[in-house]
Amino acid sequence: MPASPSTARAINDRLALRLLQQEGPLTAGRLKQLTGLSRPTVADLVERLTASGLITVVGESGEQRRGPNARVYGIVADRAHLAALDVRTEGVSVVVSDLVGHVLAEASVPIGGDTGTAPAVEQAVALVERVAKEAGTLGAPPPRELAQGWGRLHTVGIGAPGLIDPATGELRDSSALPAWHRRLVAALQERLPEARVLVENETNLAALAEQRDGIARDRDTFVLLWLGHGTGAAVVLDGALRRGASGGTGEIGFLPVPGTTGLPSATDCGGGFHSLVGSAAIAELAAEHGVPARSEGYEPHAAALVRQALATSGSPSADGFLDALADRLAIGAASVIAVLDPGCVVLGGEVGQAGGAALAARVERRLVRMSPLPTEVRASTLGGGAVLRGALLTARDGAQDELFAPPSSR
Repeated sequence: MPASPSTARAINDRLALRLLQQEGPLTAGRLKQLTGLSRPTVADLVERLTASGLITVVGESGEQRRGPNARVYGIVADRAHLAALDVRTEGVSVVVSDLVGHVLAEASVPIGGDTGTAPAVEQAVALVERVAKEAGTLGAPPPRELAQGWGRLHTVGIGAPGLIDPATGELRDSSALPAWHRRLVAALQERLPEARVLVENETNLAALAEQRDGIARDRDTFVLLWLGHGTGAAVVLDGALRRGASGGTGEIGFLPVPGTTGLPSATDCGGGFHSLVGSAAIAELAAEHGVPARSEGYEPHAAALVRQALATSGSPSADGFLDALADRLAIGAASVIAVLDPGCVVLGGEVGQAGGAALAARVERRLVRMSPLPTEVRASTLGGGAVLRGALLTARDGAQDELFAPPSSR
């Protein structure tokens, strides 16, 4: 059944907006080529989108040899502002951007483990408000723009450790995580009532960022092993992130593995894969092999140790440490490969990025011996910053889904 005229217009508008998002500013002629629509149809949609405040003329094309230059149209970047948060046990990082993802302001604040729940929440919320103000998001826009919702924080994306309830989209309570994590979401919604707040597991966001902007851009199916202070995994199959029935897909820290002193429990991943490749476990392994290094900033100590070992590669202590770490990583990766056959494993987080191609190659060689399933191992190009990048991408997608939707469906 053919679409109604209004439905066809909505489909065409959405297509044009997605192309402008992916390709950047375009002329009407280029939109015609990319969409396959007729010239009058493209002219109509450009007029509609301009009138709605979603696109505007951002320049002129000088490619034409005769006649006037063609107007170049782009998405109105300040139509909405976005915030992204990377919530860790030791602090919070915040970035504010415009609708197309240009960063306007960013900052971080450490939150000590002895900080009470209420003060920790207040520090985090105050940081969001401060960064948003620096970005000009909390200023008063002109009356017309204010009526259209301009000049406000439209969507907030949060990346946090722990399980996200797939039914409610909320961060589930966990005794292993600080209480202020869960309270933060409600506090942000209360202080920013007009903003939409989206929460996702940090490792899932890291995988999204690696898929969109990082090392996995050419892969529809892969597994990301998060190697930071803690351990986790994210599963992307056929282009889609898989969360599981309870939101727990990728809780690889609880995976029972050989080489530990016990078994994990429902409330403690000690004895699981985390006991082999968590930051503290890697630090102990480095000490056993005589590899020293100072921590840098807030990153896991393990990342500095891996970098130091690679810098002194060729020495018995450094090579022994890297080989032993690769052995441990291969145990967890082989378990995932046997079940999912992803074809690609990304070593993510600060430790994965620090290890680079050299550590990835070591792990891949071991997997060749351990598994009949061919698997490429790659090192993250985004490292710990992948969580914040993934949170910003999620916020942008959420905002654009709402703003680009037909008026009747908003």
